[in-house]
Amino acid sequence: MDTFTYNSRPLHGLFISRIHNSFMRCDLHVHSIASGMCNTPVLSRICRESYNQPAEVYSRLKQHGMSIVTLTDHDSIDAGEALRKHPDFFLSEEATVTMPGGTEMHLGVYGITERDHVEIQRRRKDFISLMMYLTEKKLFFSVNHVFSGLTGKRLDEDFCWFASYVPAFETRNGQMWPKANESAARLASRLGKIAVGGSDSHTIAGIGRTYTEVPGARTAEEFISGLRAGKGQVYGVHGSCAKLTGDVFRIVWAMWTEKPWTLALMPLAPLVLAFTAGHWANEIRFCQKWSTALERGEKRRRMIWDMDSSFEANWG
Repeated sequence: MDTFTYNSRPLHGLFISRIHNSFMRCDLHVHSIASGMCNTPVLSRICRESYNQPAEVYSRLKQHGMSIVTLTDHDSIDAGEALRKHPDFFLSEEATVTMPGGTEMHLGVYGITERDHVEIQRRRKDFISLMMYLTEKKLFFSVNHVFSGLTGKRLDEDFCWFASYVPAFETRNGQMWPKANESAARLASRLGKIAVGGSDSHTIAGIGRTYTEVPGARTAEEFISGLRAGKGQVYGVHGSCAKLTGDVFRIVWAMWTEKPWTLALMPLAPLVLAFTAGHWANEIRFCQKWSTALERGEKRRRMIWDMDSSFEANWG
């Protein structure tokens, strides 16, 4: 049996307050120190994506009323080792996946085992192979930050693949422009996709402020089953340029604390404002471009996967 398994319902119930008997809340997009180094040129050698310690993440999520806890680090489950002692913790990850056209996207995969992680990492550069595995194992997964340029360029056909094979869309991301989240929600509704939400916080400040709620669930397993059944509701805050700027400064401060020699870069700190403003403007342009194109309902070419009615990712 894999190291990470769902705990028995009686044991799990001992650790969940009675207040959550009518619903369960979970922030489905959380990062920790295990998310690796940032992908910004130069800084990729010295600065981490997140400095959140797993134990601190767990405590903050419980303070914000999350019934169950997960981590979705980039292509890693290492931080889960520190939280596996908690009966209300379940394992997840955010996989960086290569699409058939060569672009990249982030896929949240929830309720996995160590063995699943190994297979996800082995297949993540082959979208079709990964979809086949996730569907065979009946794992629940979502396209994260649908209208964001964080992973680079996007192709028309990428959205066709999402529509054909991915059961859920992240419709509220705590770091995204509100209109990007609204566009994701409209697209999910139009395509009949399940809506999920999470903070996507790389600092402690935003953790647990955006989340997904499922009524009637008592365990992580029942929570994910409720999501599959379309019972989930997303709540919480959206992102803003000011929020992003604050988070970047928090990460820079943590970098200085971990590596004091990087204080030599302090004169460059004012550039953070220009960086975040430029990034935010790019996110707005990206969202406007693709949401407008998709909402026009432009006719696309019939793709080969349209002919395979037996392949169904959005199982009941």
